[in-house]
Amino acid sequence: MTEPSSAPVSSEADTKAEAEADADARPWLDATRPVDERVELLLGEMTVEEKTGLFFQTMITIGPDGALSAGDPAFGLPSTDEYVRERHMTHFNLLGAAPSAGDIARWHNRLQELAASTRLGIPVSLSTDPRHSFTDNPGAAMHAGPFSQWPDALGLAATRDEDLVRRFGDIARQEYTAVGIRVALHPQVDLATEPRWARQLQTFGEDAELSARLGAAYIRGFQGETFGPGSVSTMVKHFPGGGPQKDGEDPHFAYGREQIYPGGAFELHLTPFAAAFDAGVRQVMPYYGMPTGTAHEEVGFGFNKSVLTGLLRERFGFDGVVCTDWGLITDSDIMGTPFPARAWGVEHLTPAERMAKILDAGADQFGGERCTEILLQLVADGIVSEDRIDVSARRLLREKFALGLFDDPFVDAEAADAIVGSAAFRAAGEDAQRASIAVLSATASVPFAAGVALYVEGVDESIAAAYGELVATPAEADLAVLRLQAPYEQRGSAFENFFHAGSLDFPAEVVAHVAEVAAAVPTVVDVLLDRPAILTPFAALGVSLTANWGAGTAALFDVLSGRAPARGKLPFDLPRSMDAVKASRPDVPFDTADPLFRFGHGLEL
Repeated sequence: MTEPSSAPVSSEADTKAEAEADADARPWLDATRPVDERVELLLGEMTVEEKTGLFFQTMITIGPDGALSAGDPAFGLPSTDEYVRERHMTHFNLLGAAPSAGDIARWHNRLQELAASTRLGIPVSLSTDPRHSFTDNPGAAMHAGPFSQWPDALGLAATRDEDLVRRFGDIARQEYTAVGIRVALHPQVDLATEPRWARQLQTFGEDAELSARLGAAYIRGFQGETFGPGSVSTMVKHFPGGGPQKDGEDPHFAYGREQIYPGGAFELHLTPFAAAFDAGVRQVMPYYGMPTGTAHEEVGFGFNKSVLTGLLRERFGFDGVVCTDWGLITDSDIMGTPFPARAWGVEHLTPAERMAKILDAGADQFGGERCTEILLQLVADGIVSEDRIDVSARRLLREKFALGLFDDPFVDAEAADAIVGSAAFRAAGEDAQRASIAVLSATASVPFAAGVALYVEGVDESIAAAYGELVATPAEADLAVLRLQAPYEQRGSAFENFFHAGSLDFPAEVVAHVAEVAAAVPTVVDVLLDRPAILTPFAALGVSLTANWGAGTAALFDVLSGRAPARGKLPFDLPRSMDAVKASRPDVPFDTADPLFRFGHGLEL
């Protein structure tokens, strides 16, 4: 067993003797035994309290200076010690960033040491939302920080390159495992069929076939050729497809709880999941949304037995881990704002009744919850049998054994900084950024020549200065480059505003400003299309239009200057108007009338 870097150095003979003694006392530590046998040996030693601890995967943060956290008031989180020693929890979702990969690795090793000090020494499984992009949303994805930086999944889809996506997954796997992250709460293979939906940026777009191909490549990159100690287990989401949201609202919030299928396209949304199962995905997360107007019960998918047992377990034969989306059982406080449990369709049930319904539906784990006492009471009252507990406990333990966590839970903290964000990995991410940029329309002003006078907004001026002479006003420029964010409506709380929702029309003042600049100088308008914004007013101005899904200033300017080819293709249609969006069916792809630009559009410069 490899010890963390802070442990005393032992001789090889001492280490071997300790390992043999451990295997005698704890036979499930004998790596020569088959995984299923090891699972049964450990399960037979576990108390019901230790078993129920496995069922909870909640958020955790790194404490100051890399210490184990004493709690996080922003998310109402208790101490790490309470999680591990009192609640017997061993699955955690890492929130927030850290200054360096080494900091994460050292904290991870401290967490594993704490887990090893418990009665059975069950190692921790550490998970994360995506960490390799430009996004910073605590409910969806984290800014890259020390990790190599790539486009979000929509940008990967814009490359249409399965090999590139698999390469991304392989690099992300190496960076995750270097710091101890062994479960990816992704990929997100929902189809972006509702243009207003807030969660599109982490999908592969609107097309089912493209989403299926790229989702499978992503999974194979993270999990490797053979699933084992070098793998990151992937959790595909959000089964059975989270795209068809009524009015495009997101079901993190009560006003977005309904998924609707006026086009009868429920089956189409299963297509990328079928490809994920063929690729060997290990875990599944159902969505918050509740289906309306289908054959399924009108309750959130995490509570939905005909979906989780009927579709997922029986039809698709999936026997891996099913973990609910976060916060289905108890109310929470997020960033100072009270949020009710996302128990859509079962709001009237008590937390205990919700938990029992989730287990009866076929799930194994409660995302974002730590209420172990509720499950223990359900077992004590005979509402949930210990045999049912054992079914899910086997799946959860099997994953830890298969990942090699029982054999070597620690990481080399000194090596982590050299692996994570290495020059080669960063270069690969920058290549992907360039490849993802889509040129939608171009005037004679692009590609532009080196040394031109540039007026810029929304870019890193220190980088832009390497491509031309920066000037203070459009009147002084040969070319203006304006970078915009797709529009969204401000909502009631800080957490809600992380989820960009509402109208796709740009405010009139933004359109007027772009028009003023474009009247003075040839102009490029580049838009971060986390949703398919209405670009019609800009197209009427005769500007050059480009789209990105997470790309730095250098990547954009390399394409605009001709240093790199323009290769990106739209991963969805761009609607011509909000009237067309409102008239479209949210479950049907490519359903807005007369789009401004079609899926797959992208000029080559």
